[in-house]
Amino acid sequence: MLQSPAILRQRNIVMDTNWTPDLSRHEGPKYLALVRALREGIRQGELPPGTQVPTVRDLAWRIKVTPGTVARAYHIATQEGLLDATVGRGTFVADTGRRFGPSQSLFIERVAIRDANMMDLRSPRLPDVGQVERIAEALRQAADSAGPEWMGYPSQHDEFALRAALCDWIGERDLGPVSPDDLALTHGGQSAINLVFQCCLRGDRPLILIEELAYPGFRHAARLNRADIAGIEMDDHGLRPDALDAACRKSPAQILCLTCEGQNPTTLRMPAERRAEIAEVARRHDLQIIDDECYGPEGDATPGMRAFAPERTWHVGSLSKTVSPALRFGYVFCPRGMGEAGRMTAQHGFFALAKPMSDAILNLLQSGAAAQIRADVRAETNLRLSIATRAFDGFDLHWRADLPYVWLRLPNGWRASTFARMAEGQGVLVRSADEFALFNGRPPHAVRIALAGDTDPDLLARALDRLSTALRHPPEDVAV
Repeated sequence: MLQSPAILRQRNIVMDTNWTPDLSRHEGPKYLALVRALREGIRQGELPPGTQVPTVRDLAWRIKVTPGTVARAYHIATQEGLLDATVGRGTFVADTGRRFGPSQSLFIERVAIRDANMMDLRSPRLPDVGQVERIAEALRQAADSAGPEWMGYPSQHDEFALRAALCDWIGERDLGPVSPDDLALTHGGQSAINLVFQCCLRGDRPLILIEELAYPGFRHAARLNRADIAGIEMDDHGLRPDALDAACRKSPAQILCLTCEGQNPTTLRMPAERRAEIAEVARRHDLQIIDDECYGPEGDATPGMRAFAPERTWHVGSLSKTVSPALRFGYVFCPRGMGEAGRMTAQHGFFALAKPMSDAILNLLQSGAAAQIRADVRAETNLRLSIATRAFDGFDLHWRADLPYVWLRLPNGWRASTFARMAEGQGVLVRSADEFALFNGRPPHAVRIALAGDTDPDLLARALDRLSTALRHPPEDVAV
């Protein structure tokens, strides 16, 4: 039933979807220009709280951009708390007086991604190497062995066998001395990061430090935990210890978030000497360290940060990037003597993993099925890496074996936002460097290109070849 304007006003909803911003007044890529226009419209009262903004497709048509551009801008504005989005109702200017937590619409993300005419190389996706059949078999075996324990609340004590299996899973990976007692199990890697924040953060507005280009999940988790966040400068070896020391002297911080192996997005591997230096700075300023290794290596990699600072490093991993993200299974090797604190935080948050799922994952690990899936996934990933290195031969491409993405530093004449728009015009979605930087950061002219493991290799090769061909003709030579 249609509602009258009077009723809508009583509910603080203004049915005004005629807002049409002028993006030419704002510099930068169009999606960021649209975010700036939203901020300006809200600040100046043009878009008061409760105003319904235009739909993605309507605004895209009016300002002559793609729906993906509008969806990306709405997504950022929603994360900032400028907008509230509800599936089935629409997207509205948020009431800034009542912010109790994050507000984010999965619907907007899906609009931005699911276009049948686009090759989506923004987020890595696993190849199908038979995971479904193996997971189904593990679930069947878990169901066959189900007993009375499936009737009660799961507990941390019940997960000891799974924690022991995980110690075997990491194999020869050097994290310093580890045992099942050092582990806490979580619902994926992002859940593990949140668990560490909940364990360690104190005070009203604690400060978290991250690399100046970093996995956006750190920012989301910081916002969820009402923490401030600051970026630390990097060089060719990763985060700079002198910049970290200077930042800590300026403002006391509590946690440092790193990705030492296969840094996301740059693919850098931090050398052992740099890790040792950072460990010393962290001790000097009493920083806790999160080393996110969800794209974890095997065997002969550089010792993890936990090996250099076992008393303060939380080593995060998951099965999402190596087996299946659908399992929602992650873990954290806690600092020495802190395993009980990690498990207690998990216990207060969600008791423990669901018993049917933890039994199935234990079966995958103990049977060797998970290890075989990981090996097959890496083989497929490296096949796609060879496609990417051929396509961008002669360009400043950074990559590392087993990582399902590459980092492309653009030649003179290209800006990251311009290249991303050109790629979208070619039917390919990539992530520009500014999506990994803080809003006050200075990202380089580079893009991260994921390798779409669920895409036919020939289709991927053709998409990358289109980008490579266009890359040879900067904007002054070709319209983008």
